[in-house]
Parts: sequence; structure tokens; C-alpha cells
Amino acid sequence: MPATMLETHRVEKPWGRHDLWPGFPDPAPGSDPIGEVWFKSPGDSTPDLLVKYLFTSEKLSVQVHPDDAQAQARGLPRGKDECWVILAAEPDSTIALGTLAPMSHEELRAAAEDGSIEHKLDWKPVKAGDFFYSASGTVHAIGAGITLIEIQQNSETTYRLYDYGRPRELHLDDGVAVSDAVPFVAPAAPGKISEDRTILVEGPKFVLERWPAGQRTVTLPEGTTGWLVPVTGEGTADGTPFKAGECLTLTGTTQVEAGEGADLLFAYPGSERIAA
Repeated sequence: MPATMLETHRVEKPWGRHDLWPGFPDPAPGSDPIGEVWFKSPGDSTPDLLVKYLFTSEKLSVQVHPDDAQAQARGLPRGKDECWVILAAEPDSTIALGTLAPMSHEELRAAAEDGSIEHKLDWKPVKAGDFFYSASGTVHAIGAGITLIEIQQNSETTYRLYDYGRPRELHLDDGVAVSDAVPFVAPAAPGKISEDRTILVEGPKFVLERWPAGQRTVTLPEGTTGWLVPVTGEGTADGTPFKAGECLTLTGTTQVEAGEGADLLFAYPGSERIAA
């Protein structure tokens, strides 16, 4: 099956922006800001992974996601591990990952209710090129002034713990129940394994690779889909042209050619890297 170009879905958010990122047209002056661009398969399919761009002008809520078992106990298909590749960030931009000290469920709920949770999170400075993996159960918040690519399990189950006084619903019962409120420890990853291949994530829910310009043959196991995200540059996948700001899915064996200056992300479900 040839490479399939995914459809884009622009999502207006009050915390979004009017200046987006090369490859994405800015919203019209006076229109609502765009906070997210999703890439969707044609039709109503529910694939394992979801790719998004995020554009923030304000802090996003303090939130947490369930793992697979917790989600399925609530009648949901899967939990949500996610990761972020930072494309651009203002000098004072931060992302909160984990808590400064371990917190019991009672302490976490009290901090969410009185607002002190904001100051009990580990707010990490971020810059272009940074990478973070946020496993399910991690209490987290994305800060203002950031452009990033998010790759996640395909679930929109988000439990909001705190929202800086904004009039949006909180989900304290579920959110506290699934939270692992401890200091963040980045999971190990192989990193650069050859001149043209870096492994950013190797399971448990998906693998994420980063590739430079060049040619390669990609072979996915039968029944497995891969998501190709050109961050910069352009190229072709089995003759299908792609450029930055787009996303394709690949199945089977695909010839990928990326031109000079290209920077590609490639994600696929599972915990074992493919031969490439």
C-alpha cells in the first residue's frame, strides 16, 4: 500500500496563537487563535497513535492521563503516554513534569484544590531541540511560548487537576486516582545508534526515531502502521511527495528519500525497533 497523506485538523484554543510555524498558514487577523493541528486518517479510523503540533501563548492546565489498565477499567480503549519534540520556545518557557517531592493522593488533591499544586511541580526550562517523554500517570503542564510536536497514544482522555482559576471543569476524583505524583525521571533511550538513526523512545507503547536527509528502506511488520513526520525539508515516500508541516502513514515496505536539510520523525506502536 502506498504512503498515505493524512488530513489536517486545526483546533481553536484560547491559549493558542496567531503565529504558527512554517508549513502552517496563520489564522486570519481577528479570528480565534489556533492551539493544535492534528493529523487524522481519512474516515473514522482510530489508529494506535496520534500526531499533533501545539502552539501555546499561555500555560496549559495541570493534568494527568490514565494508563491502559486504568483507562480500560473506565470503559476507555487505551491510556495515554505522550512525548514532545520542542521546535521553538521563548527564553522563559517551561514545562512541568512530575512533582518536586513525592505526594500522597490526599496531598495532591489538597494542593489541586487550593492552587498550591502549581508551585509543587517541577517546571523545567525548555529550548528548541529538547525532548521529553511523559508516561501515563505523570502530573504535567505545558507552559506558554512553546511550539512542539506531540506524539501520543491515540486517546483524548485528560484529567484536569488545576487550571489557574479558569472556569473549566476539573476531574479531581479520576485525576488523583491515576496520578503518580513523584519527581520525574526520564526513561532511558538508546539515542544515536548510527549516523542516520536516533532512537528517542523505545517503548513501552511506541517507538520514536529521528532521521536526517538521505535514502532508506523502511519495512514494518504486517499489520503495523508507521507515522512519518517531516519537521523540516521535503522528500518522497514511494513517490508520494511530502514536506514540513505534513504527516504520512506507511505500511509494509517503503522507500523514503529525504532531501538536504530534512529532519524526519518516525513513530510506530510497540516496544521494539524495526529494521531500517
